[in-house]
Amino acid sequence: MTSGVALSRRSFLVGVSTVGGGLALALAVPFGPAPAAEEAPEVTAWLLIGADNSVVIRVARAEMGQGAQTGLAMLVAEELECDWATVRTEFVSPEENLRRGRVWGDMSTGASRSIASSQLYLRRAGAIAREMLIAAAAARWNVPATECTARMSAIRHKPSGRSVTFGVVAEDAAKIAPPADVALKEPGDWQLAGRPRRRLDVRDKVTARTVYAIDVRLPDMLYAAIAHCPVFGGTLKSVDESAIAAMKGVRRVVRLRDGIAVVADSWWHAKRALEVLPIMWDDRGNGGLSSGKIAEAVRAALDAETSQVGRADGDVVAGLARAARRIEADYTVPFLAHATMEPQTCTAHVKDGRVEVWAPTQDATTALVTAASAAGVASDKVAIHGTMLGGGFGRRGAIQEFVRQAVLVAKEVEQPVKLVWSREEDMKHDYYRPFGMARMVAGLDADGMPIAWKVRLTGPSFVAALVPGFGMSFVDRSFLAGLGDEMAYEVPNYLVDYVVQQTPVPLGVWRAINYTHNTFYKESFIDEMAHAAAIDPYLYRRRLLSDNPKNLDVLDAAAKHAGWFTPPPQGVFRGIAVTEACGSFCAQVAEVSVERGAVRVHRVVSAIDCGHVVNPLSIEMQTQGAVIFALTAALHGEITIKDGGVEQGNFDDYEMFRMADAPNVETVIVPSGDFWGGVGEPPVPPVAPALCNAIFAATGRRIRQLPIKNCDLSKPI
Repeated sequence: MTSGVALSRRSFLVGVSTVGGGLALALAVPFGPAPAAEEAPEVTAWLLIGADNSVVIRVARAEMGQGAQTGLAMLVAEELECDWATVRTEFVSPEENLRRGRVWGDMSTGASRSIASSQLYLRRAGAIAREMLIAAAAARWNVPATECTARMSAIRHKPSGRSVTFGVVAEDAAKIAPPADVALKEPGDWQLAGRPRRRLDVRDKVTARTVYAIDVRLPDMLYAAIAHCPVFGGTLKSVDESAIAAMKGVRRVVRLRDGIAVVADSWWHAKRALEVLPIMWDDRGNGGLSSGKIAEAVRAALDAETSQVGRADGDVVAGLARAARRIEADYTVPFLAHATMEPQTCTAHVKDGRVEVWAPTQDATTALVTAASAAGVASDKVAIHGTMLGGGFGRRGAIQEFVRQAVLVAKEVEQPVKLVWSREEDMKHDYYRPFGMARMVAGLDADGMPIAWKVRLTGPSFVAALVPGFGMSFVDRSFLAGLGDEMAYEVPNYLVDYVVQQTPVPLGVWRAINYTHNTFYKESFIDEMAHAAAIDPYLYRRRLLSDNPKNLDVLDAAAKHAGWFTPPPQGVFRGIAVTEACGSFCAQVAEVSVERGAVRVHRVVSAIDCGHVVNPLSIEMQTQGAVIFALTAALHGEITIKDGGVEQGNFDDYEMFRMADAPNVETVIVPSGDFWGGVGEPPVPPVAPALCNAIFAATGRRIRQLPIKNCDLSKPI
C-alpha cells in the first residue's frame, strides 16, 4: 500500500468496536467504510488494546528474516505511546482483507518496500488510537483532552497528576468518534523508532516455537512429494502407477500439468515411491537447450542492429569520435537460484467446497487467488494461514506454483496434504535470476575522464517472462535498473540500450535482481576507466558524483570507515563500489587476499542511506545477511543448463558461502532523513564489483564473468 490518492482525499476512516473489553481499530485504505461489528464478530485490525494493557499490532507484510514485523510495529507503537514491552504482532489474513474491502491494502512483500510503503498509514494508526484513548480518559475525568498526555501505555492529566492505563479506558475509547486528522511526530522527536530494538520474532525462533510451513502438522494429514519434467517446458507423457501400488504407505498418484505427485502416509514413503515410479516425459523440443547455446544467442544480441533505447543523453557517437582514448569491455552474469533454506512447501485441505492453506508466502493475496483458482472456488471460500518464511528473496512472491500444486493434490484426497519439494526439485525447478551480458564502451578525454559512455544490455527479462510483450512494447525499466534514471555518474554523452533475448528457462524475482547485473557491469567498468586514467578508483568516482550528494555521501562514508588511504594489512587489497538501488544508496569497500588462487574476503564495509531509520539493529542485520548472500552469488553462484534442464541439484554443486569463511561486515548508517528507502536489497548489488575490484588490486586480473570460482587466479596474467 502506498500513500496515494485515497490518503490525500481522506486520511483514514477508523471503524471501532469492542472485543473483550479492548479497543480494535480498523484503518481502511482505500477510502470506504469499515465493516459493522455484527459482520465480523472476531474483529481483526491494525491495532488491538486489551483490558490487560497488552497491545497487538497486525502486520500485513511477510516476515522472512528481514525484521519487517518488528519495524512496522515500531512505527505504530511510536505514535501510540505504548510500552514496547507489551507489544506483540499477528499476521493479517488475506481473506479478511478481501472481506473488508481491502482494509489492509497491499499485502505483498518485496522490493525492500515494506517500511517505505507502509510508514504513513501505520504511524497514523498509532496516532489516531492515542488521541481516542486520551479523549476517553479526559471524558472520565471531565477535563479537556488538551490537558492530557499519553506515555508508556498510560494517560496522564497534567494539572492533577491523575493517570489511567490504556487497558482501563480502551472500552470507552472504542465508543469515541475517531479524529479526522492527527499530527504525526517529527522523526527527530521519536523515542522508540530510530533506536535499536531486538526483533520480536527472535525468542520464538531460537526456542523452536516458531512454526514454519514445513513444520505444519494437522490431524490425519497426508504427505506429497513431487517430480517435475527435467526439461524446461516439458510435460508428462505417461506413468505406470501400478509399479508402486503395493509400496508401504502409498495412497495415490496425482498427475499435474507440470509434474507428478505421490501421496503417502509420510513424506519419506512418498519420496521413495516417487524415485522408483516409471515416468515418461515429453521434452516438447527443448531437450537440446544448453548454457552454451543460450550464451551464444545472448552474445549475438550484443551486436544486434536494432535495440530499445533506455536512456540517451547527448551524442554518444560524436563523443566517442573525439575521445582521446577509448576502452571497451564485455561482462557476463549467470542464472542464479534462490536456494532458500526452506524448500517450497505448502499444506492444503479441500473439503465441502472450502479450501484451507498453510503457506510461506511473500504475498498472501496471490496465495489466496492461486488457491481459489486451483480449487475452482470463489476467493471467499479460501482461508490462508500465513507462516514465517524460511527464506524468500522473491521466490515466494508473484509466482506460487507450490500453492497451486498443493491444492490440486488435496482435491484428490479427503485429508489435508502437505506437499514438500525435495532440495533437488527446488534447485532444478526454480524461477531463476536471469542470465545477462553487457558491452561497455567509453571515450575518455585527455585527463582520463569519460566524455562518452555507451552501454548495451542483453539477456532474458523476467518482466517479459511474466507479462509477455511488455518488455518489447515499452521500456523495461527493471532491465535497466541502476543504469537508467538511477545512473548517477556525470557523463555528458551517455546511451544505454538493450536487446531482450528470451529463453525457455523460467525467470522470477531475485533479491535486487537486475540491479545485481547492472551494478556489476557499471562499477567494474568504472574501475577500468580509473585504471586507464591512472586515478585512484575512489577519487575517480568522487569526481563523477560531485552533483549527486547522496551517492557521494555513502561513498565517502564507506571509504572513511574502511580507511581507504591507510595501508591495509600485509597481503590484503581493497576494492570499492557504489550504487542506488530500491530507493536507497549504498557504497561498499571489500578487503580481500588472494593466495595460490584462493580468494579470502576479510572485511566488507557497507555504508547505506535509506533515508529515515526505524530500527538500526535491523539495518545492521539485513546488511550482514545481504553481504553473505551476495558473496555466495559472486564467488560460487551459477546455474548451468544441459540437455534442456538444470545441472545443479543440491548444495554440493550449488555451493553456499560458509560461516568459517565469513568476513567482518561493518555497517555504516548515513541517515539523510528526507525520504523512505529500502534496506534488504540495496547492500546486495555492490558486493560483486567491490570484490572483483579488490581482486584486481591484488592480482592485476580483471574478472568480467561471474562466478569468480571459474576464474583461475593462480595462473599468471
